[in-house]
Amino acid sequence: MQASYFAKKIIRSVLTIWLVVTFTFAALHMSGDPIEALVGDQAPAAVVAHYREKFGLDRPLWEQYVSYLHSIALGDFGLSMSDQKPATTLIAEALPNTLRLGLVSFIGGLTGGVVLGIVAALNRNRPVDRFVMSFAVFGFSMPNFFLGILLMLLFALHLRVLPSAGADTGWHLILPAITLGTHFAGTFARFTRSAMLEVMNKQYMTAARAKGAPQARRVFWHALPNAAIPILTIVGLKLGDLVAGSIVVESVFAWPGIGRLLVGAVTSRDFALVQAILIMVAITMMLTNLAVDFIYTIVDPRMRTSEGARA
Repeated sequence: MQASYFAKKIIRSVLTIWLVVTFTFAALHMSGDPIEALVGDQAPAAVVAHYREKFGLDRPLWEQYVSYLHSIALGDFGLSMSDQKPATTLIAEALPNTLRLGLVSFIGGLTGGVVLGIVAALNRNRPVDRFVMSFAVFGFSMPNFFLGILLMLLFALHLRVLPSAGADTGWHLILPAITLGTHFAGTFARFTRSAMLEVMNKQYMTAARAKGAPQARRVFWHALPNAAIPILTIVGLKLGDLVAGSIVVESVFAWPGIGRLLVGAVTSRDFALVQAILIMVAITMMLTNLAVDFIYTIVDPRMRTSEGARA
């Protein structure tokens, strides 16, 4: 893959981040006055004026926008209006919990989903296949908040074997990880089954079977690597969506991560914190897509030439 291809991808990603920043800036300024949310609508005019000046909200809108872009370019994402701390500090405090929840649920969902998808493809139209696909439909269609509440009612309130909220111990991780991981597993199982079925009908799979190659070798040496491209595509999308997808789960289980922090920031119209989190999510998506494009060239060397020619 030529360097110009990656250069174009990076330029598009930077433009996407700029659009995210611009849209977020405009949407937040149209959502209402953050100073009223901070000090209340009964605060004296002098207090309101003081906080407007402190956070630069007394300047013209275009000047605020230019100043914010300049600050971002220097790595300064501003102060949180609610906590009076740098937005990056609050994100750094919440990020480890989100990574812990996200990685456990993602790795578990990916492993379980791929294995179930392979099993379903090898048993097409059999009861095992129908069971796996029923689970897949349940997994990616069930709203996270509803599944989380059901698990909480069953294991925390009825059976009393698992905690329902917080992040103090490893036991607190189980219910939110199952809630988020079920969605990932259902999605990966569905896409893995489709990709494997398409590959298993190819002529080289028929030739491998005719030569007497063991089923395990046909599946893991021939079928799975060739089915990896569509699987990697959905893995990249879901990995980039990890922070955004955890917002509901963190809120349901009172998990102190980025998602819960974003909900509180939106509620209080905390401009700096909301913008910093959304920029972080956009950068995560950008880096994930670049990583997936690079992995494509390793898994399927044919893409080096095709992508390089298009670049």
